[in-house]
Amino acid sequence: MVGTKKKILLVIDASDYSFEIAKYISEIPYFQKTEAVLFSVFNKIPESYYDLKSDPRHGKTIRNIEAWEAQNRRSLEEYMRGAERILLDAGFPKDNVIVKIRDREKGIARDILKEAKAGYNAVAIGRQGISRMGGIVLGSIATKLLEQLVFVPLMVVGKDRGPEKVLIGVDGSDGANRAVDYVATTLGGSKFEVKLLYVIRGGTEDYLNGVVKEIEGVFEQAKTCLKKSGFQSNQIKTKIITGVRSRAGAIVEEAKLGNYGTIVVGRRGLSKVQEFFMGRVSNKIIQLAQKNVVLVMN
Repeated sequence: MVGTKKKILLVIDASDYSFEIAKYISEIPYFQKTEAVLFSVFNKIPESYYDLKSDPRHGKTIRNIEAWEAQNRRSLEEYMRGAERILLDAGFPKDNVIVKIRDREKGIARDILKEAKAGYNAVAIGRQGISRMGGIVLGSIATKLLEQLVFVPLMVVGKDRGPEKVLIGVDGSDGANRAVDYVATTLGGSKFEVKLLYVIRGGTEDYLNGVVKEIEGVFEQAKTCLKKSGFQSNQIKTKIITGVRSRAGAIVEEAKLGNYGTIVVGRRGLSKVQEFFMGRVSNKIIQLAQKNVVLVMN
């Protein structure tokens, strides 16, 4: 519907990484115009445990479990208030910040996916968040979300989450084009630097020369899009890397060498015609770029 406010889902838990998500979003003026929903899945005690409450042999154990659950909920609520305060202090209108805590139903990843289907324009999750609540490691959560959250962009936020320099993996695919469009929309008119990066493993000299000529056209198209949104020519850089063994490794290394806080990639590249699933590259980038924000475009 025209005029409907855009929404971003920030997945929060009782960990410092939750604050990194809020800080990252708070530093980008575009998101202050959106509705930021702080969302958490709480691991409530299974109902089956309460069936033991009437048994004197288990009464003390159940009371201890209840106390543990209550403490975890208080801790989570405290972190939610802290994340909310970060957004409000950054200038978010109070009506644009919503806190939601849902008891776990089908599993953390599936419950996040269910919420994400309620009209969100992006989902942000901390790299090591989630793990303190119930002992579930982020790797399994991020992998499930990467595989199934194909209808909306996914941000995985690390400790060095500064958005001041952004590296975009481009190849002319629809996903890569959407990555450029997303950066143009969210950061257009800002002071941030953007580098457009194309990585190719190798090939004959003639093949590489042909690819270089083709990708120059892709670069020009991307630069035109960024400039229309407010980026200046001196804020946009381009680079082609050839002869590497790992696309993901090359992208992460370039981000490290150039101090790029955010990496943006498409879910699928042009190589899908060769039955190469770009998701494997984006998944590997998430695993390797532990300090960065990694944004995977649908």
